[in-house]
Amino acid sequence: MARQANTLFLEEWLRTSSGSIINTSADQSSLPSARAIIQAWSELRDCHQHQSFEPHHFQALKILLDARASLHVADPQAKLLVSILSSTNLVIPHEAYPLLFRLLYIWVRKSFRPSSALIDLAVETLSHLLATELGSKKSPEFFSEGVLLLGAFSFVPSVSESSKTVCLELLCRLLEDEYRMVSQFGGLIPDVLAGIGYALCSSVIVFYARTLNALLGIWGKEDGPPGSVSHGLMILHLVEWAMSSFIKSHSQDKLQIFAKETLGTSKKDHVPFAVVMAAAGVLRALNRSAPSRQGLQILSSIRISAENRIESVAQCFISKSRDFENSGGDYATSLLLQCISLAVARSGSVSSQPALLLSLASALLTEIFPLRRLYARILESTHGSSGGLEPGKIKEHLSSVTFREAGAISSVFCNQYISVDDENKMIVENMIWRFCQELYSGHRKVAFLLHGKADELLEDVEKIAESAFLMVVVFALAVTKQRLNSKFSTESQMETSVLILVSFSCLEYFRRMRLSEYMDTIRGVVVSAQENETACISFVESMPTYGDLTNPQEFQQKVDYIWFKDEVQTARILFYLRVIPTCIERLPGSVFSRVVAPTMFLYMGHPNGKVARASHSLFAAFISSGKDSNENERSLLKEQLVFFYMQRSLAGFPGITPFEGMASGVAALVRNLPAGSPATFYCIHSLVEKASKLCTDIATQKPEMWKNWEGESEPCKKILELLLRLISLVDIQVSGGLFITLSMLLCARSPFGTFVKLRSVLCFAAMF
Repeated sequence: MARQANTLFLEEWLRTSSGSIINTSADQSSLPSARAIIQAWSELRDCHQHQSFEPHHFQALKILLDARASLHVADPQAKLLVSILSSTNLVIPHEAYPLLFRLLYIWVRKSFRPSSALIDLAVETLSHLLATELGSKKSPEFFSEGVLLLGAFSFVPSVSESSKTVCLELLCRLLEDEYRMVSQFGGLIPDVLAGIGYALCSSVIVFYARTLNALLGIWGKEDGPPGSVSHGLMILHLVEWAMSSFIKSHSQDKLQIFAKETLGTSKKDHVPFAVVMAAAGVLRALNRSAPSRQGLQILSSIRISAENRIESVAQCFISKSRDFENSGGDYATSLLLQCISLAVARSGSVSSQPALLLSLASALLTEIFPLRRLYARILESTHGSSGGLEPGKIKEHLSSVTFREAGAISSVFCNQYISVDDENKMIVENMIWRFCQELYSGHRKVAFLLHGKADELLEDVEKIAESAFLMVVVFALAVTKQRLNSKFSTESQMETSVLILVSFSCLEYFRRMRLSEYMDTIRGVVVSAQENETACISFVESMPTYGDLTNPQEFQQKVDYIWFKDEVQTARILFYLRVIPTCIERLPGSVFSRVVAPTMFLYMGHPNGKVARASHSLFAAFISSGKDSNENERSLLKEQLVFFYMQRSLAGFPGITPFEGMASGVAALVRNLPAGSPATFYCIHSLVEKASKLCTDIATQKPEMWKNWEGESEPCKKILELLLRLISLVDIQVSGGLFITLSMLLCARSPFGTFVKLRSVLCFAAMF
């Protein structure tokens, strides 16, 4: 943040603070030279001397303003400007007045001690111009520069009280009567607000309340400026600047008037978003100031009033909104929610209040991460509706202040959550968990429609979704710390754990980086859920069914839907494949057979090796798991699954089935099934048949390959080596015949090379 105490041009600081960055670092080679500046002043003197304003005089004004960063306007030069403005014989073009006003503003702000008499004369000239010429020269620039200059004059300590009074009265009248001039020119708002800021800090307080009313009420007037997040931030930092000045100068009168007019009872003319941002500016100033012992009491009272005012606006929003979870509709509501979130994020520590928490939740889900609204508009545009979405709007959102500060807002949201009552905690938790499921459902449809057709648009949408994922992770960690402890029943802890796991599964597609908060949350909820059979079953049954995976209702009209190309769904299933092994001991065999096995076998055929390996690991975990209360039921299920497993694995090998995954599954079943098991015999038989087929194919199609296998890792070699490792694990009496078959195959095909050792071992094994 810019240095408040040394703010030279308040309007520039407001632009910077609000994110309305302007390019003030012009190329040094394009700046006017000292010679050009001297020449420009000379031409202005000629203008006054000859009482004639020509086009090159206007160009001279532009040259001086181009050099405003380094320009210093001395009293004699200011007197020249005032003389030009006050001349009755000069016909000055309308567009020159704002430039002359700006040069006087530079003079009064940069001069260490400007002449009081000259300021009095300038005030007299300016008041005359604004009173008599504004109608004929009515323009937004004339209005904004006039307000800025009036405020700057009233802020100079050495100016007489009468001149300050004239400035402030005229400024208030302009704001009350001519505010419509800047309604369509948002770029001039910082200048107007800076003029108001200077006026608020003037030593004359007669017009203080009127000035405040203009600051907070101009946005709600008919044909007034509509207001924006940028304007709200300007109000916040303007009030911060003014309050810091009051505190530093011990202006208790101004502090009390400000608290009464702004933070006291609600006024119908004050616009909610402006009130919220003004209250946030107060809190920010208080957090950055070190009050004296004498002023501590009043500042503490003001802090309480500021927090209450923000909470009051939030409460009003909640009470009026029937569905604050989906409140992002009209512009005023959208603006208010964004301003509440930014106000709390930039204010520092704010006391927790239920209405504030709910407002922040609504802001996050509808304004900062407006994904549900974006998905609806994208789908509308895809179906030819006129209510579609312009891609530029998403890029605009990505660069917005609220989105850039999503992390800070999420942090404040979690802090608010920690301190509220359990009822409101539950409301917000349910809002977040529903958001996760809607995000999963919506993004699946949008990704399917946009992939390969509008990749840039899809990428921008996913940037928003990735940030939403980070918010959910931070929030979920806060929930685990609050909910997973002895204060809550086991059932409540289990329910919370399952909800978090399901929510994380919905957002797994957006997990693009390793987060310690994510890992801490996963560990906490898995430890909580894995010891409870009900929780394990509930989590597993939340997984999409086989029918939903292969033939989803939402894609039935799309004949080209292919399940393994659905990356959003695949990421979610991968999450289940990784988490289910942690609770496999508590999972009944019947549930595994009905819910898990179909999906596990389906994703063994997924072309992504990472996904396929996870499916094999899940199979190995189940085969290695303990006993059910019904031992025979689980053992029988293991035997049955082996047949499906070997068929599915070998059907995709080589190619789709990753050898490492299949090897882990085979090793698990050989180790854990009873000796002499028919399933084990079928496993070895299937491997031998596959090896025989691969060897035969290679010998037939590429005979030279037999001589070159040394050091290579061909599919046939991998299976033969796996069989070699299994010799010490399987029952030789059951599998001896198969080993004889395999050894005969090797004897026929490979009298030398890598498999001489393997052939010898197999022949030896077959003797038993």
